[in-house]
Amino acid sequence: MIRPRPSKCSFARRAAALVGLAATLSLAGAGAGGFEARAQMPVDLELVLAVDASASVDPSEYRLQMGGIAAAIRDEEVLEAIASGPLGRIGIAVTVWADATLRKQHGEWFVVEDAASAEAFATFVERFYRRISGGTGLGAGIAEAIRLMEGNGLEGVRKVVDVSGDGVETPPRENVLLLPHARSMALARGVTVNGLAILTDVPDLADYYRDEVLAGSGAFVMAAGTYEDFAEAFRRKLIREIEYRPPLSRLETVREARADE
Repeated sequence: MIRPRPSKCSFARRAAALVGLAATLSLAGAGAGGFEARAQMPVDLELVLAVDASASVDPSEYRLQMGGIAAAIRDEEVLEAIASGPLGRIGIAVTVWADATLRKQHGEWFVVEDAASAEAFATFVERFYRRISGGTGLGAGIAEAIRLMEGNGLEGVRKVVDVSGDGVETPPRENVLLLPHARSMALARGVTVNGLAILTDVPDLADYYRDEVLAGSGAFVMAAGTYEDFAEAFRRKLIREIEYRPPLSRLETVREARADE
């Protein structure tokens, strides 16, 4: 049986229908996620918690660190500090570092603005399984924390890396990124690096952090005498980091961002 050949008008109608469908799908994609994917959510602070998982940190000490972070983010004073900011929210992520040659572990970004969102992040941290160990790659850990701020969908008035650890940087065995390079990287990108020194193995570690780790405007170091002291030291450190008040010129920018929401 010979079928009739479609007319030119039939081809034209089909082509027009396909073009129309493609245009509709394109617009729908832009409306659903295209513009949102390019948008940057303004936050008062982008904060990366860089946690030591080197060989000097045993499993119970690692749990004390992660448990202390979870307890701090649930703390009422910390939540009040977050709420007191011009936007009332922060972006926060965690990365776990160890030997400079090993790949770092990190999770997704969370926006914390109330008790529910704080609980979500705290639960994530408590369940964060450790997969690495080895040397103390401080510089590589800080560099990884800085990189996590790239393309995270957030635009913070301030950017801070909060690094905690119990030792000095391990001498390199091969070509790895070290502390001087990490500090230069932070300064070039406007990132502040604060430190929490755990003094169990190196009694003067706070001085080392002050001289070799800190970077950026307003950077500071705090100390925990033991891992049992970590939770309270971290809580006080977190409040201090969040409660920082930016210059008036930055406040005006933040107010404009809030007005546009």
